[in-house]
Amino acid sequence: MHKILLLEDDKVLAESLIDLLESEEYEITHVSNGEDTLSATYEHKFDMYLFDVNVPDIKGFELLRNLRESGDKTPAIFVTALNDVASLAEGFDVGADDYIKKPFDFDELLIRIHAILKKQYNSYKDEIRVGKFRFLIENEELYVENDFIPLSPIELKLTQTFFKNLNKTLSKELIMDELHDGKDVSDGALRVHINKLRKVGLPIVTIKGVGYRLASS
Repeated sequence: MHKILLLEDDKVLAESLIDLLESEEYEITHVSNGEDTLSATYEHKFDMYLFDVNVPDIKGFELLRNLRESGDKTPAIFVTALNDVASLAEGFDVGADDYIKKPFDFDELLIRIHAILKKQYNSYKDEIRVGKFRFLIENEELYVENDFIPLSPIELKLTQTFFKNLNKTLSKELIMDELHDGKDVSDGALRVHINKLRKVGLPIVTIKGVGYRLASS
């Protein structure tokens, strides 16, 4: 389940967005000011940010600028009533992946979210194949041909990380940072979880002294 951090101080709109996104099986964390948003990004990993701009404490533009300067690359969409060209330019300058002006069509928002999530996997398709394995991006599900493979939350996060970085060698440090969600992951625990994925057949290769790689062929 993709995790989205929603920053919106309009209670009615926030409730509508939460209902919409949860109906599409996204997991939503809602905050209504910049300070709480910043705290949430430190405590948890998200797959996407949906940020209003004119919110209490820290404005959306400044907030995303600070996150980008700290190395946070989480995809972000601004959802805002600011409809002038200068604001649009600033939104992209501080690191937004998309910018939607209020009022907007809910179906359009879902289309844009889906498109950005696929880009995280360097794909324009709905699934990625590795040999006999299929990873469905929207549903975050792994299959061997048509057979579903149940995964624990940490195994799913590992699978996401490998498919997002297909054919790339990932350091242990980078992988453990991706898995971090309010708790530490030891080197030994990482090996255990990777071995579990290998047992279902995923061709994860150990790169001695560096880390791991999932190869497409």
